[in-house]
Amino acid sequence: MSDYTIRVTTHRPYAEAVAAVREQLAEVGFGVLAEIDLAATLEAKLDVDVAPQVILGACRPQLAHQALQAEPSIAALLPCNVVVRSVDDTTTVVEAFDPAVMTSFVGEPSDALRAVSEDARTRLTTALTALEDGAH
Repeated sequence: MSDYTIRVTTHRPYAEAVAAVREQLAEVGFGVLAEIDLAATLEAKLDVDVAPQVILGACRPQLAHQALQAEPSIAALLPCNVVVRSVDDTTTVVEAFDPAVMTSFVGEPSDALRAVSEDARTRLTTALTALEDGAH
């Protein structure tokens, strides 16, 4: 496990997990702005096979706007990346970049930026926790 992601494992097939992640993100006010099919990209560019996985660029516009007002350069860390990765036919890992970590990239983060990162972290943690086994 990393110190820079929020991670859960669910015993759902990959496609079902991707749909559930989208649903849970919407439940906490995040939309998906971008989607990168990592497995397909690596297959096309490098002719290598990796487990099915997708990077979802999740955004809550209100939080993004507040973060940009507090620290314009924080745009380089937006949107919040959420990765859905197949482990096997019935197990999927879901990881999100921990928004609390973004404040570590700013010398002296403002209270406004800390508040945004805490709000985003709470929302993402809620979404991911809802995916854990027994929560569905």
